[in-house]
Amino acid sequence: MLNGIYPVEVEEQGIPCSNAAAEVVAIGSRVKDFSKGDHISVIFDLNSITRYDDEPQCALGGDTSGVLREYAVYQDKHLVQLPKHLSWEEAATITCAGVTAWNSLDGLTTLSKLRSTLLQGTGGVSMFALLICIAAGVQPIITSSSDEKLETIKKLGSQVRGINYKTTQDQASEVKRLTDGRGVDFVINNTGPASIPADISFLRQRGGTVSLVGFLDGVGGDWQPAAIMALMGKSARIKGIATGSKEDYINLNQFLEEKKVSLAPLVDRVFSFEESPAAFDYLYSGKHVGKVVIKI
Repeated sequence: MLNGIYPVEVEEQGIPCSNAAAEVVAIGSRVKDFSKGDHISVIFDLNSITRYDDEPQCALGGDTSGVLREYAVYQDKHLVQLPKHLSWEEAATITCAGVTAWNSLDGLTTLSKLRSTLLQGTGGVSMFALLICIAAGVQPIITSSSDEKLETIKKLGSQVRGINYKTTQDQASEVKRLTDGRGVDFVINNTGPASIPADISFLRQRGGTVSLVGFLDGVGGDWQPAAIMALMGKSARIKGIATGSKEDYINLNQFLEEKKVSLAPLVDRVFSFEESPAAFDYLYSGKHVGKVVIKI
């Protein structure tokens, strides 16, 4: 957004950033669910309280002012309590990346049948999904062009597998090998439409899901419409993910609290508020693994 190449309209001269962990310093006279001193966060889309809401999106840091500021005033319906075991830096990673990852995995509602997932890249959503999978006992397969990154990430859990997409000529065969010929239940696609035909080939034979969460490689593709007919043969689906609702956020927080999931591996680097421009430059460079945090 700050570089002017994000393909959606944003608030002119707005305040950036969508993820935050904050402390309540004052409340209105009618507020019942929050108290001074509570550790809270703001939901990403102010118009998405439940998954059934059908209002236009009002996204922090895009449609409305973001959270890179010392103080802000919000309606209590836009806030959630944060898991108490997390540090400020860890908790600040949940709002966008965490809820997107949770929603991409259908909130683990199919956990009894869920065995493996393919996660594209080592950014915030993929890394958050990886930690969810580890906590839930699901095998995550993560991709990167860096063997060094993959080796570091594999240390997070014995079930973690990695694929270098630059040096692996046939990724579909490698996915099948890593899943004993089955294929994965979910592909979390943050690169964009171009890889969708390949994503479908990674799925299990019946009922898998490609969750489209981003477009790091752009919004185009050189494949023909017939390429997605494989969806029908596999009874699979493509699911568009626009983060998630407050309801999703609460359910994720409950999962993190119950499992006492550490989000420390998500925090790649912490910058001070005065270093914000450097933080954005570092994020744009793509050198990070997980999330970049600005501490105010």
